[in-house]
Amino acid sequence: MLPAFSKTRKALRISALSMGAALVLAACDVPATGGGPSINASAPVPVALLVPYGSENAAETGLAQSLENAARLAMADLNGVEVDLKVYATAGNPDQAATVAREAVRDGAKIILGPVYGASANAAGVAVSSARVNVLSFSNNTEIAGGNVFVLGNTFDNTARRVVSYANSQGRSSMVVTYPETAVGVIGRDAVTNAIASSGAGNAGTIGYEASQNGVINAVREIADLVRDNGAQALVIADDTSGGVPLLSQLLLENGVDPTVTQLVGLTRWDIPPSTLDLPGVQGGLFALPDPGPTSQFQSRYQSAYGAPPHPIAGLAYDGMAAIGALVASDGSSALTTSALTQGAGFAGVSGVFRFRADGTNERALAVAQIVDRQVTIVSPAPKSFSGAGF
Repeated sequence: MLPAFSKTRKALRISALSMGAALVLAACDVPATGGGPSINASAPVPVALLVPYGSENAAETGLAQSLENAARLAMADLNGVEVDLKVYATAGNPDQAATVAREAVRDGAKIILGPVYGASANAAGVAVSSARVNVLSFSNNTEIAGGNVFVLGNTFDNTARRVVSYANSQGRSSMVVTYPETAVGVIGRDAVTNAIASSGAGNAGTIGYEASQNGVINAVREIADLVRDNGAQALVIADDTSGGVPLLSQLLLENGVDPTVTQLVGLTRWDIPPSTLDLPGVQGGLFALPDPGPTSQFQSRYQSAYGAPPHPIAGLAYDGMAAIGALVASDGSSALTTSALTQGAGFAGVSGVFRFRADGTNERALAVAQIVDRQVTIVSPAPKSFSGAGF
């Protein structure tokens, strides 16, 4: 973790994305200590929302609108708490994010919700560190977490811990890890190998492949041999369905990897796009996903309110606003301090319960699913609190 309100941060390698029912809070009682400004809880709470309006990329404008919509939906659900929300355009640019973050603080903001991308969140955090204002970023990049920057996005570490722990609990105690040789792939690999070690399972080998069709084809025999030679009971793939998962899963079958002997485990969701569920190679595979119940409720509610489905990460804006409202309702003037934000009970978000950790990362309750007959089957429901299994 970086020192509190550090002026420098690590180089960035990945940026945001995760997804988040219109639920609000979890109870919390925390001491009035920790970094962050004091607020007047009897007045509207000044909150700044930093989103990528102004970008040349039309998709980012749509993302910005979806995040703002979700934040305003959450505001309507706050019981007895008023928020004075001001929206600032980052254009998806770190320099502009830093500029508008300072502007937001001059305008009286006591906490910043956003930005989306890791570099922008890092820049905003540094820009307002001297003002002791906390930043709840929509990023899932743990490298920018720490000091006054928290990440709301679901992280590889969180997903890996959940799905690896479940696989180990089902007797899949010897695991091989494979990953694309990219910056993101390496982060995924490290999350999985750390999760294997912390779960008590055994790492039966780690092997990378070039992130291309030829790279997968050239590496698959070596991966299959490693699995068979080491008697691996699970093969964890730190890749996604837009990358190597479809081809790799099929070629593993063709190279003699028996999914009834060696279960495939995904670090990312294998139900997006839905057509992935039809692939022969992923049948029987495991992956983690947000609690389907509240996620579906949020999506339906958003659709009803705005006439279109939410962006996949729009729920993060709802979660951040709901957490702010819950803390103001219970903690008064110290609601937006680091100590309050990191209280142990956590919050009920639109994809299940979550909480911030002291190092700026987060824990999110996830379900574990298995693909059975081309359908998603929940084999381990998401915990409803942090006293439940899966954490």
